[in-house]
Amino acid sequence: MTEGRTSKAGGAPQATEMAKANPLGYEKIGKLIFRFSMPAILSNLVNAIHNIVDQIYIGHGIGTAGIAATNIAFPLVTITTSIALLVGVGASTAFNLNLGAGHTKKAEKLAGNGIVLCAVCGFIVSVLSCMFMTPILKAFGANAEIIDLAREYTFIIALGFPFQVLTVGLCQLIRSDGSPNWASGSMMAGAIFNIIFDYVFMFGFGWGIKGIGWATTLGQVLASSLASLYLIRGLKSIKLTKDAFKLSPPIIKEICSLGIAGFVNQISQSIVQITLNNTLRHYGELSRYGSTIPLAAVGAIGKIGVFYIMCNVGVGQGCQPIYGFNYGAKNYARVKETLKMAISCMMVISLLFFTALQLFPRQIISVFGQGSEAYYDFAVRYIRIAMFMTIVNGFQPAGSGYFTSTGRVMKGMFITMTRQLIFLLPLLLILPYFFGIDGVVFAAPTADSISAVISIWMIRSEMKRLDGLIAT
Repeated sequence: MTEGRTSKAGGAPQATEMAKANPLGYEKIGKLIFRFSMPAILSNLVNAIHNIVDQIYIGHGIGTAGIAATNIAFPLVTITTSIALLVGVGASTAFNLNLGAGHTKKAEKLAGNGIVLCAVCGFIVSVLSCMFMTPILKAFGANAEIIDLAREYTFIIALGFPFQVLTVGLCQLIRSDGSPNWASGSMMAGAIFNIIFDYVFMFGFGWGIKGIGWATTLGQVLASSLASLYLIRGLKSIKLTKDAFKLSPPIIKEICSLGIAGFVNQISQSIVQITLNNTLRHYGELSRYGSTIPLAAVGAIGKIGVFYIMCNVGVGQGCQPIYGFNYGAKNYARVKETLKMAISCMMVISLLFFTALQLFPRQIISVFGQGSEAYYDFAVRYIRIAMFMTIVNGFQPAGSGYFTSTGRVMKGMFITMTRQLIFLLPLLLILPYFFGIDGVVFAAPTADSISAVISIWMIRSEMKRLDGLIAT
């Protein structure tokens, strides 16, 4: 260990004292992961459930056209989330690294700038979405049958984008401040509101797909209000002053550099989703299914995928402050132990979802409403084949989250890009050219397999590096 050395901003002795004073530096790793991850997992699951409930209500109230319409709008939501993660993850990661190293003044500045950036970015993305909505939705794959439904829904949820960005960003910071329950409670409150008022607005008030949109937007308003209340009460680890909210180019650069991996991950998902929608529309028209059935089926299945991903994301969110604080404090043994336990947790989650998807595909897709036999035929086949490599999908988020949280942004971003941009995107363009709609089905498991091998190799190399740091 190198704890006896001093650094330019306060030195390792100060970092050592911070580690002794903060539970992140001495409490049992398993207990910390459980305490920080469970609230995140629960809130993420509730949020995933509200996405699934949206699709269930739409499937029963409107039909496959409604599911396809919300699927078309989903990339815009993902893009908005990517901006929230760019700022939220970047600010909270830098906040933890500097707090662990004892640089409290800089931590204050990072938190304040992160909050301001969330507010500004959310407003900008909302305005641009409303101004260019129709060309955006057409570019995302909307056909004539669903464009009007997609436009009605998207306009309303776009009004909530500022609150969505603020919620995600603030909850990342609140979790890093050592209050995972408040962060998760804020997000859960918004999601529960959404679930309840989806039904009230859609069926009780008869608003149709607009009701789903208003429930989503008002849920975001509630969640961001609760997260803002935490800031008004005051952070536990630092005190925010007016000076902390003055935007600083070097601070903004540091935030963006550390948040870029999460941003690239979400943007990659958006690009893949847009490509997938257009590919499904084109090759679906050439198949016996038509274009709407593949769009609707993949849209519903995508919400199931989000449910699975949110569990692993919750583990990663819970580990982020543990990684960052202990890496900043040079407690490398605790960093390695956290990484190993995170991978174990994600593998268990992956195995459970793999089993459910392979054994009960028709039962799962039937939850989203009734469809034709052709709809079920495509959906069941897509679940069993496209989701087959779910069992190894935990390695990528584990590696990406670890490298990002410890300041190795380029490695985190590379792992993030392997599955989405480097492998899946080209496969979605190449395989359907030769195999039609079947090419879309086989693209995902192929990309999953290759990216898992790369992630495992990088994680093993990092384990050896940590062993070397521990030994010195």
